[in-house]
Amino acid sequence: MNNKIFYYLRGISLLAFIIILTNSCDTKSGSSEVTREEISNIYVPEFNSDSAFSFVENQVGFGPRVPGSEAHARCLEYLDGKLTEFGAKVTRQKFSASNNAGESFSFTNIIGVFNPNAQKRILLAAHWDTRIFADKDSTRQAEPIDGANDGASGVAVLLEVARQIVADSLGNVGVDIIFFDAEDNGAASQNLQLIESGKLFPNWCLGSRYWAQNPHKPNYSAYYGILLDMVGAKNAKFHYELYSKEYAPRILRHVWNIGKELGYSQFFIDRDGAPIEDDHVPIIEHRRFPMIDIIDFDQNLTFGDYHHTHKDNIDVISKETLKAVGQTVLTVIYRE
Repeated sequence: MNNKIFYYLRGISLLAFIIILTNSCDTKSGSSEVTREEISNIYVPEFNSDSAFSFVENQVGFGPRVPGSEAHARCLEYLDGKLTEFGAKVTRQKFSASNNAGESFSFTNIIGVFNPNAQKRILLAAHWDTRIFADKDSTRQAEPIDGANDGASGVAVLLEVARQIVADSLGNVGVDIIFFDAEDNGAASQNLQLIESGKLFPNWCLGSRYWAQNPHKPNYSAYYGILLDMVGAKNAKFHYELYSKEYAPRILRHVWNIGKELGYSQFFIDRDGAPIEDDHVPIIEHRRFPMIDIIDFDQNLTFGDYHHTHKDNIDVISKETLKAVGQTVLTVIYRE
């Protein structure tokens, strides 16, 4: 996850989006008659935090997943293989971009489709690349980071969600999981020398920017989307990300309410955070369906002290946090 906050969405027609959001809410209104007893009888798989933790370990074990590296290439094969193993129809979406030194790199978004014939679709997403520099560290700033939380955690939760999904039990709901590449190497840094190296890219969120304008399926739309970013750290706090609150308020409240209902109120905090430029923003802007960002940042609008440092290793990961996020997401899906 990048370190740039307080960005304003460009090119969004608020009126048009409100119309879309209203229609989406109207579609859902018919389910408001479902009773608590009926909800309690809905089958929801049990999220396995040990399994999710192993998915974090496996990604970190490749080394920093910096685009263009051997670790990045090996992790690509691993993620594709896992989604395929869990029953998804997998597509690799290739694209390229140049860094500020003019060097061209090839990137890959990994898309896993479950229950492809279902018209009603839910998009789940995370980024799988890691930062090329530890620019917020006090030492070894020019070296890449493990990205255990900022990169691997969101992917790990979604891999476990994918493992638990049984297509036949989804009913009329389809799930699309996208692992976005090239999210975390934008050119903002406190280290001018690293910026001047040219190895960073002009923008963050390159993978989601590309997919939002070139979706894997023409005219793709989803009922809503959920982005996971930095969702594995100990004592994580998920405040309301403000683009999510503005453009997907019903989904935001719904997810937070389910999290609290399941006993995870220490993670899902009913308090405003900040607007954060993340992978959901291009999707809101170009695909025009509501999407929220579950992301860990504190009341002071700062990320953990591990962020973009070498502290972002396996030691920061908590099975309890992975469980809270994963079980909440699974429950949201199966209650559709």
